[in-house]
Amino acid sequence: MTINFKKSGGLVPVIIQNTHTLQVLMLGYMNEEALEKTKAEGRVTFFSRSQNRLWTKGETSGNYLIVNEI
Repeated sequence: MTINFKKSGGLVPVIIQNTHTLQVLMLGYMNEEALEKTKAEGRVTFFSRSQNRLWTKGETSGNYLIVNEI
């Protein structure tokens, strides 16, 4: 799968779903760096538009989103 990050200013929307129920849990945004970090670590990392930085879901709460499939 090829994702064109250039089309939308370097960010693409991503939908996070429950693996078993397919319920949508959240919508976030990723840049290329966030996607690569997500693939490397197995935890979902977004790009925070409000803080202008990478943000791994759970970094403060401990409630990480674990990647099952991309």
